[in-house]
Amino acid sequence: MTLMNVLARAEAVSRGQAVPAATVRHRWLAARPLVLVPLTTAGEAGAPLGAMLGTDRAAPTLLVVPQPLDRELRFAFFAGLAAAVLPVIETYADDVETEPATRNREETEVCADAPQIIVPNGAALEYVRLLGRSTRYLRTVEDPDAPHPVPVPVPLLGRWLTHCAERARTPGSALLVAMTDLLTRHWATGQSAMEDQHLGALLGWIDPPAGLDGPTAAARAQTGRDRDGLLLSPPAGPATDPVFDNSVLAPALARYDAARNAGAVPPMRAAEADVRRLVGSQLRPTWDDVWHGVDLLRALPEGAHVAERWKRDRWSFTGHRDRVRAGEPPQPKRDDAVTAAQKLAGRETAQARLVAQEALDDPLVMAARRLAGEAFTGTVLDVEMTYSDGRRPMPRPLVTVTTGDLPQADPGSRAYRALPDAKSAQTAELVAVAPAAEVPAPRDGEAPGAGVPHAPERAVTVKLTGGMGTGKVPREGSVPEVGDRVTFTLFAHDPRSGPALPDPEATPWTHGGPPGAAAAGPDVPDTVTAEDFL
Repeated sequence: MTLMNVLARAEAVSRGQAVPAATVRHRWLAARPLVLVPLTTAGEAGAPLGAMLGTDRAAPTLLVVPQPLDRELRFAFFAGLAAAVLPVIETYADDVETEPATRNREETEVCADAPQIIVPNGAALEYVRLLGRSTRYLRTVEDPDAPHPVPVPVPLLGRWLTHCAERARTPGSALLVAMTDLLTRHWATGQSAMEDQHLGALLGWIDPPAGLDGPTAAARAQTGRDRDGLLLSPPAGPATDPVFDNSVLAPALARYDAARNAGAVPPMRAAEADVRRLVGSQLRPTWDDVWHGVDLLRALPEGAHVAERWKRDRWSFTGHRDRVRAGEPPQPKRDDAVTAAQKLAGRETAQARLVAQEALDDPLVMAARRLAGEAFTGTVLDVEMTYSDGRRPMPRPLVTVTTGDLPQADPGSRAYRALPDAKSAQTAELVAVAPAAEVPAPRDGEAPGAGVPHAPERAVTVKLTGGMGTGKVPREGSVPEVGDRVTFTLFAHDPRSGPALPDPEATPWTHGGPPGAAAAGPDVPDTVTAEDFL
C-alpha cells in the first residue's frame, strides 16, 4: 500500500465517505456488459444454487437449482447458463475489422469488440474459473459411452469461462472483472481491504444513502437485518447467509424433496417456484449493486491508455475464437513449462505496462510515483545545448529543472518524458541532483502566509538523448523551453518483455525437458478432486 493510499484512507475516515483514488477510469467498461451474479450451496463444494445474469439491468435472467444435490438439475443449470452466455459471446465473434500489415505481422482480422463479464467480487471471479474447469471436460450427449452426459453447449461454455478467467490474471485485462476490484481501484474507503470485498459495504462508503455517512451505511450493509432475521444486504456471493440457509432455504428444499419423492406434480411445481423466489430475493440486491457500481464508474472519464489495453483483450478473444473454430481441444488442466513461462512473462510485462500507463493517464497516480521518488515534476530553469562525441555529433541538450521532488536514482540512470504526438517516450539521462536548499520566503506583499515553511527545491539536470529527430537541429517542440512545466519518470513508459524463451524442443531438463522426453510409459491421470464434478 502506497503512502498516498494510506493518506486517502485516513481522509476517508475523517470525512466519513470514500475519497477518489483516481481522476480517470483506468479500466474498460463496455456499453452492454454481461453481469453475472452466482450463488453456491452451503456444505456442497462448488455446487451451484442459482445465478442472475444478463446485459439489461431491467430484465435479468434468473437460473435456479431447486435441489443442488441432484446432478441432473445441476447439468440443467449449466445448460441454462450456456444458453444465456454463449449467444452474447457469438454476437462479437463475427464482427471483425482488418489490422494492416506491419513489419512483423501480416494483414489480419481482429474482432471489432469483445464481451465483458462483470461479477460482484473476487470470490465470484474464482467461482467462474471453477465453473470453467469443471465443465470444459464434461462429455456430451453426442458421446454414447458418457455415464452422465450434458447438453452439447456446456463444454463450450466451460472453455470460454476458462479463457476469460485466465485472461483476468493479466493485469489491466477487462474481459472478466470483479466490481469490488473496479471500485477499490478508483475510490479509497475508511475500512480494510478485506471489508472492501463486501460490495454493499463498499458502495455504502462510496455513495451512502441520504442521511447516512459511509461507516453507518457500511455497517448497515454488513450487519443490518429485517424482522425475519435476514440480512438487508445479502452477501454478494457466491456464498450465502447461514441464517438464510437454515431458516428459509432448507425448509423450502425439504418441501421440494417431499413433493418430488411423492410424485405430486402440482406441489412440486409450487415448491420449486418458492425456491426460485427465495433465491431471487438473495440475488436481486447484489444485481442492483453491480449496476450501481457500473453507473459510478461510467461517470468517470476514460483514461488515455484504456482503449489500448482493451485492444489486447480483443486480440485475446479473437485468438480463442479461432482455436475453438479450428477444433482444438480444451485447455489443459496444467500448462507445460514453456506455456507457463510465457504466461508468467506476459503478466509481468503487462503489470509493468499497466502501472506506467496509469501514472501517465492520471496526475493523482503520478503524484504517488513522485512521492516514492520514481518521477519528478518541475519548471525548466535552464537549457544548454550540447552535442555528442563522434563522427556525426547529435544534439544532447542539458535541461535543468527546479522541483520539490526527490528522484531516487543515481547519476547516469535513464529517465523518460512523454511527448504529446510521439509514439514513444523521449529518453534522457540523469546528470545531477543539486543539494536541497530552502526556497527564500516570499517578500512582503508577494503572497499571503508569510513565515510558513516552504518545501525545499532541488535543481535536477537531465541530458536528453532521444526523441529529437535525426538532424543536427532538434525537432520543434522536442526540447522544452525555459519556464515550461515538465515531468520526467524513472520508469519506462512501454516496458518490453525479456529475452525470448527456448522452443519447446529445447526445454531444459530443469523444466521437464522436451515434450515426451520423460514419457517412458502412459501418463498418470490427474487425481480426481471435488473441483472436477459440481
